[in-house]
Amino acid sequence: MAKTILIVDDSSTMLMSVKNSLEIGGFTVESADDGVKALNKLKTGYKPDLIITDINMPNMNGIDLIMKTRELPALRFVPILVLTTESQQAKRDEAKKYGATGWLVKPVGGTDLLKIIKQVLPGA
Repeated sequence: MAKTILIVDDSSTMLMSVKNSLEIGGFTVESADDGVKALNKLKTGYKPDLIITDINMPNMNGIDLIMKTRELPALRFVPILVLTTESQQAKRDEAKKYGATGWLVKPVGGTDLLKIIKQVLPGA
């Protein structure tokens, strides 16, 4: 069965680009355009195998999404990758402190993204 990935980004272009790359890689993809919508999906019982989130989004940023996702017992150990334009070490440290598994700085090509996912998602 295909692994499922939730992508969270307020850029429709990024969502489409990442979704296409992941679907070509054989993944089932869901998306949300901000942290609030993503968290609502997660709270209704949706359990992806991996979450990829941007940091800078309206309504709820990626750091808050990571924090709140880690508070949900069923999602405590789901890998979370940050895919963002942010490159500040302080932001990376904050994301890691709250439970991010990895950090990628945009732009990331589809092939590179798939390689990284295979590293953090067993059986991908």
